[in-house]
Amino acid sequence: DDDNSEEGLHTIHSGRHEYAFSFELPQTPLATSFEGRHGSVRYWVKAELHRPWLLPVKLKKEFTVFEHIDINTPSLLSPQAGTKEKTLCCWFCTSGPISLSAKIERKGYTPGESIQIFAEIENCSSRMVVPKATIYQTQAFYAKGKMKEVRQLVANLRGESLSSGKTETWNGKQLKIPPVSPSILDCSIIRVEYSLMVYVDIPGAMDLFLNLPLVIGTIPLHPFGSRTSSVSSQGSMNMNWLGLTLPERPEAPPSYAEVVTEEQRQSSLAPLGACDDFERALPGPLFAYIQEFRFLPPPLYSEIDPNPDQPTDDRPSCPSR
Repeated sequence: DDDNSEEGLHTIHSGRHEYAFSFELPQTPLATSFEGRHGSVRYWVKAELHRPWLLPVKLKKEFTVFEHIDINTPSLLSPQAGTKEKTLCCWFCTSGPISLSAKIERKGYTPGESIQIFAEIENCSSRMVVPKATIYQTQAFYAKGKMKEVRQLVANLRGESLSSGKTETWNGKQLKIPPVSPSILDCSIIRVEYSLMVYVDIPGAMDLFLNLPLVIGTIPLHPFGSRTSSVSSQGSMNMNWLGLTLPERPEAPPSYAEVVTEEQRQSSLAPLGACDDFERALPGPLFAYIQEFRFLPPPLYSEIDPNPDQPTDDRPSCPSR
């Protein structure tokens, strides 16, 4: 009706009707879809069907949005490392220190990757200690000037128990990242961060721990991203051949007689019993031209231009060798 058209409505008559539609997401960054304990980030499309004298029919369909994080950026490819030491005291007795140093190759990872942990734990105390590593997810929710924080365990591993005077070394001990949501760093209401905690479990005392920040991204490491420096250094080592100098006088190539014997030359000049399909398809003059120059020896090598007076263009040319 005319009234409905003025309001931007369209009357649908009886039958089945399908309408294609599309919405373009804004260019501004959108927070990644997330479900947390105290809040969430959700996106959905809502459709309504209005019917005279009846309640409207409403339908919502959710969709997922990812704000891509490329871990190939320099800040996320930088190594993370730390060192700590702790001395245990019991009344008037003081035991030796417990030292911990740990390092990982980079800061950015994607779900499904394994973090290689390089660590050294030295126990100079009188207690039995256990080195461990854990990935934590920290959720921070902001609303009305207040903040709530939730920390959840994502993955962990355990090393061997160390008695007094023992040392343990991790040479790339792997801790796999399970399927988790990517980091959310630029949202005003929800923030999701990750960290790798490498620590020493000390019975009866506060643990000695190191926190190494992590960023879980969506774009994985480029296969050549981590090899750029090694490839460039290897290339510089293999460039020594550029320093080699060419001889002042090029050596003449061998003569035709030294390469092809007279028997081979005569046998090649003998009429062929069968020609391939390609030669049969060639026209007569062209085939004769090929046969004429097919088995002739190459021209003699000479360092003197036979046509010194012949004009040449101004384009540079390579010296004959």
